[in-house]
Amino acid sequence: MTPEALALCVRGAVLAWLTESGLSVDLPAEFKLERPKSREHGDYATNIALALAKPAGLPPKAIAESLAPKIAEIPGVGAAEIAGPGFINIRLDSDALGQTAQIIVAAGAEFGTGQALAGRRINVEFISANPTGPLHLGHTRWAAVGDAIARVLVAAGAQVSTEFYINDRGVQLDKFGASVMAAAHDQEIPEDGYQGAYIHDLAAAIVIARPSIKELPIEEQFIAFREAAYALQLKQQQQVLEQFRTSFDLWASERALHESNAVEHGLELLREQGHVYELDGAVWLRTTDFGDDKDRVLVKADGEYTYFASDTAYYVNKRERDFDLCIYLLGADHHGYVNRLRAVAACNGDQLDQVEVLIGQLVKITRGGEEVKLSKRAGNIVTLDELVDEVGVDAARYSLIRYPVDSPLTLDLEVITLRTNDNPVFYVQYAHARIASVLRNAAELGIDWRNLHFIAGLLSHERENELLGALAEFPRVVAGAAELREPHRVARYLEDLASIYHRFYDSCRVLPRGDEDLTPEQVARLWLCAATRQTIFNGLQLLGVSAPDRM
Repeated sequence: MTPEALALCVRGAVLAWLTESGLSVDLPAEFKLERPKSREHGDYATNIALALAKPAGLPPKAIAESLAPKIAEIPGVGAAEIAGPGFINIRLDSDALGQTAQIIVAAGAEFGTGQALAGRRINVEFISANPTGPLHLGHTRWAAVGDAIARVLVAAGAQVSTEFYINDRGVQLDKFGASVMAAAHDQEIPEDGYQGAYIHDLAAAIVIARPSIKELPIEEQFIAFREAAYALQLKQQQQVLEQFRTSFDLWASERALHESNAVEHGLELLREQGHVYELDGAVWLRTTDFGDDKDRVLVKADGEYTYFASDTAYYVNKRERDFDLCIYLLGADHHGYVNRLRAVAACNGDQLDQVEVLIGQLVKITRGGEEVKLSKRAGNIVTLDELVDEVGVDAARYSLIRYPVDSPLTLDLEVITLRTNDNPVFYVQYAHARIASVLRNAAELGIDWRNLHFIAGLLSHERENELLGALAEFPRVVAGAAELREPHRVARYLEDLASIYHRFYDSCRVLPRGDEDLTPEQVARLWLCAATRQTIFNGLQLLGVSAPDRM
């Protein structure tokens, strides 16, 4: 029995009891069905008696005493026991608990998905780096976490669009172009330009592809170098992200917003809302009305649009594409954008909670306790592709995702490349590979477990119950990770599940030895192994990490 099915049954039992008792009371919103921290307290616990006490005008323990027998009558429930001031601990019978394995195997890749966010249209924007250099370690954290957030949102039933906003207009792009042109002429790169060997690599590649470019008039040559370098650098970012298993539904161009008059259109809509005003020759958005620390300039006195004008127009564009929630994943130096972006939503006539801004803290890498810089091409930074070359995609993604993003992160290269249980990603992947090996061995022994009679009630060993209980929690873990935008919950769950599986395997023999006959109990355990393998596979998919069958 799944937690969702049990919750519905408990709800029905409570409603029936209310009717029989003649109580005209609505089911409280605080009603919870949760897994206790200790299995000694049952498989599930509910606070329904405490939640009903005040509206029903009855002591919670008296309510619990009346409700417990009703809950115990639910098919699949073995016992309902009163604990403390009125909690009801629920124990499933072995047959209902064992059916979890069959449910998971039947669901396959769909196990863990749900409808908690069904009907929500969510836009997730992350990385959004300038196309002026390689993606660095901060971008890498968002590449992994942002992609994982999108995956768990989809698993929870939301319609999701992932977007990379290309800042391809303005002063920084001009400085980038000037730097590449200077490198092509073997001149000193401007002091406020871009440094690093990659600038010389770009210059060389452009000259090879277009030998006559250095003969163009200076202004024309500058534009040609800028545009060619921009195209090459953007392509490099796209390629390394694809190799990192991070893809985007849309690469949105700031230039395109201006060229399509979307910026003017957005400004006009905000003007109609009454939040745009003029002062000292400039055009302002009155964001202080909605919590920002100061009003923001949209158009400078010289008629030039600001970056903020583009950001504002991009938000309006998202809302016009019917996204009801816009999530922004920004770096540690962007705290000031939180109230600013929420204020833009309010100025557009939207609710403040239609914008969420997640701030990711800094990442550093160490080896032997010393911070290291891997980069050979990009100056004093660590780049995404160089980190992947050093540790691999799986280790990089998993290690970046398994921690909350609002905390600074230190990655120890010596740990995340270990092929031992001290390395969390290896530990989880090894559990998957171990189960795959068990199922291969079963096939080699001629055991077609899928077509053998499965007796759920035989899964009654303490370790089997522990594993079944953990497996049943996976959909709730995924829903929570989506609701809280915390995919690290999936990683930590997988580590716990791997540990529980290893304990089960060490205590319960799965395959016959020598000339022993296969027992019905072992058939049931093969189903349990397959269910665990499927759950680990599904969890790793949500993190964009591979699930190898052999290690």
